[in-house]
Amino acid sequence: MEWMMMPLRRYADFQGRSRRKEYWMFLLGVVLVAIVLAIIEAVLGLGGMVFGVYGPLTTLFLLALIVPGLAVQVRRFHDQNKTGWLVLLGFIPLVGGIIVLVFMALEGTRGPNKYGPDPKGDETETFS
Repeated sequence: MEWMMMPLRRYADFQGRSRRKEYWMFLLGVVLVAIVLAIIEAVLGLGGMVFGVYGPLTTLFLLALIVPGLAVQVRRFHDQNKTGWLVLLGFIPLVGGIIVLVFMALEGTRGPNKYGPDPKGDETETFS
């Protein structure tokens, strides 16, 4: 549960680095809560699908998580010693999301890099 909540504690922190575990556990938490909200909306009969996909509770939940979701993605790119602006690749139709997904799955650089210390605590190597 700790890893799912960490991006919420660092809500708008676009500095530093985040481990893969932090990103994927946060994403898992978002998906699980969205599923629960969708079930609640179906049981309560809360119609009015927003954009033809989500109910009002799920939509509000996902809108509230845009900033922490972007922040944790930026920190994942920083962990790989890449600029956070690569998040914009996700806006390329059809392939952009796949490209970002692949980057989120890649391991970060070991040791410190220009974005900060290794979030895994391995300080043995130095990168310039």
